[in-house]
Amino acid sequence: MAPLTVAVMPIGLVFGAVAATKGLSSLEVALMSALVFAGGSQFVAMDIWTHPASWSALAFSALLVNIRHVLMSASIGTKMPAFAGPAKYAAMLLLADEIWAMAELRAGQARLTSAWYAGLAVPFYCVWVLTSLAGSIAGAFAGDPKIIGLDFAFPAVFIVLVMGFWKGRETGAVLAASAAAAVIAHQFLPGVWYIAAGAAAGVAATLFASQRREACA
Repeated sequence: MAPLTVAVMPIGLVFGAVAATKGLSSLEVALMSALVFAGGSQFVAMDIWTHPASWSALAFSALLVNIRHVLMSASIGTKMPAFAGPAKYAAMLLLADEIWAMAELRAGQARLTSAWYAGLAVPFYCVWVLTSLAGSIAGAFAGDPKIIGLDFAFPAVFIVLVMGFWKGRETGAVLAASAAAAVIAHQFLPGVWYIAAGAAAGVAATLFASQRREACA
């Protein structure tokens, strides 16, 4: 659990610094991280941030980015029979890509408990909010982190998470299909449709691989 909490620190710092360069105050950055708690959509929001902000564009982008949480929560929810009702709903509010990935790995090895989940998600949430705040303070002095390449911290964490799910050529095919669809959509479609395109292609590739595996069995 500790490595995951440590890994989110540079991402929180980078987000805070990026938000500061967009003109958000430290209080606004901390509140955004505390109330939204969705790193991907927060970074996308900063990419399209304008003054005054287009709330409809921000909301639609957040919907596109976070719609994957429907599938993630549906998947991990079936592995929470030991959770009481309120604890299960609270767990979903703290769901993030990294939390979901670690919980799925844990569920494959042992029974998923609310205590184990809280021990992972609560420190992760607190570190995300605090490092976002620290990043906003530092960003006000250091400037845009993209200039020195710190923005790579966010994709680097996802690369590590994906490698944890690696199961050979089948995983590679799903990643390739998702990446190709995302790149093509990014080239030809406005906004953040490339995220939805990548997710849809990944799901389609997974279904195709499953049907092919069953046909060969």
